[in-house]
Amino acid sequence: MCKFFSFVTEPENHGGQRFYFDWDYRKDNLSDGNDSHSTICEHFKLKEDVCNKYEYNPLLFTFEVDQINSQVDDRIQAEDWVRKLDFKKVVEPLIIKPIVSPFELPVVDEPTKAQIALLKKWASVGDSVGASVWASVGASVRDSVRDSVGASVRDSVWDSVWDSVGASVGDSVWDSVWASVGAYASGYFNIKYSHDFSANNKLWEYGLVPSFDGTTWRLHSGKDAKIVYEITAKELRGE
Repeated sequence: MCKFFSFVTEPENHGGQRFYFDWDYRKDNLSDGNDSHSTICEHFKLKEDVCNKYEYNPLLFTFEVDQINSQVDDRIQAEDWVRKLDFKKVVEPLIIKPIVSPFELPVVDEPTKAQIALLKKWASVGDSVGASVWASVGASVRDSVRDSVGASVRDSVWDSVWDSVGASVGDSVWDSVWASVGAYASGYFNIKYSHDFSANNKLWEYGLVPSFDGTTWRLHSGKDAKIVYEITAKELRGE
């Protein structure tokens, strides 16, 4: 399955040229998420059966050879090219930076007042992350970013939080953890969202992950997602 970022070459007829959809094309034509090699070949009027097809994930820095159809195998040149590519030309709002797992950061034994204030701000956003995180970019790009962040941190964050809070509230906590992951992924796009996710993302940078079971907010930290702070929603609102 083709995902962002896909590109093709036809070395026998076009030398070292690489074909892909740039930002000028994407922002108007890729809302349906169609970033396939076939679509690229069709758009540039290339013979698909003689094109070499490649994929690259600019967040995970993974390069994949999908197909070598040409008699000229240019995978080494293609990989060298794509690793040097300025992705502002591909998705202008995309921010290329390492994906950091908060539970790999030093444990926070006791959150500061400033960090608790961030939790209060994040709680006011609630579960409204939804589609806002993925607005303004093509589906193939947003899905790739979401999946990339998910592959790196979602499962480990969720499993750790689940073990920490216990199965009795685990199911209700899932939505809040998924919202937190989605908000973190929003930090990979320089666009204006309908909600402010910065409080959650700053907590992650401190090594703190928020969770909510419908009644109580918690902050988790460290490899075991230890609960380092908890407060009821009413108390957090000052009621």
